[in-house]
Amino acid sequence: MSETSGTPCWIDLLTSDTARAREFYGRIFGWQAGEAAPEFGGYFMFMVDGAPVAGCMPVMPGMDIADVWGAYLTSGDAEGTLEKATVHGGSVLVPAMPVADLGVQAVLDDPAGARIGIWQPGTFPGFGPVGTGKVGTPAYFELHTRDYAGAVSFYREVFGWATKVVSDTDEFRLTAIEAGGQTVAGIMDGSGYLPAGRASHWDMYISVADADKALDAITELGGSVAEEAIDTPYGRLAAANDPMGARFKLVSNPGPAPR
Repeated sequence: MSETSGTPCWIDLLTSDTARAREFYGRIFGWQAGEAAPEFGGYFMFMVDGAPVAGCMPVMPGMDIADVWGAYLTSGDAEGTLEKATVHGGSVLVPAMPVADLGVQAVLDDPAGARIGIWQPGTFPGFGPVGTGKVGTPAYFELHTRDYAGAVSFYREVFGWATKVVSDTDEFRLTAIEAGGQTVAGIMDGSGYLPAGRASHWDMYISVADADKALDAITELGGSVAEEAIDTPYGRLAAANDPMGARFKLVSNPGPAPR
């Protein structure tokens, strides 16, 4: 895998309350919100020290979708990636479409139903390296799937992932990918722990200075704790929902990512 092909490059939020999202994520992650672009449906970017780290746009009338975070993987050829995805059992949700001169966007469901975006960079490459440890930046991406073997095969064939088995036991089954010597994403076998009704899905982790203090701030601002903070070999991890219900994960004191 090249250092760019198939690597996480962007996240964005569909929200029913952009004003509250601006305040909430600004307080939790220290993000600064840019100006909304009417020509892009009110889309705007969140930034850390002037560098873009995430996007946000309002749920539009007629959209039958809950507030949700989405992740994007880089592709040098969005159309070609969609063709490979359909051959290998994926479903195209949003066909490849140019976004001015910024790049080409598409969205698909993998064979197990996990939604993932595709971004073919033009003038906008995304948020840069993953896992730098800088507060407020993406730290790691994780696919929880009910079809582990199928997912490993799908992402390897469609996105060119060079996969590495980290663990292969019934209790903990994980395959990782690396970019530039850094582990940036993993596929976890969720068949044993995903609750009924919880579909296969992608999670993203954002670096924070202190996961416990971040959870306290989240509840004070109207969000909720989805998973209490726990210590792991990879840092102190937690999961939360913003006040509108969009789920995300946190990591503080990050150790080495799974490899």
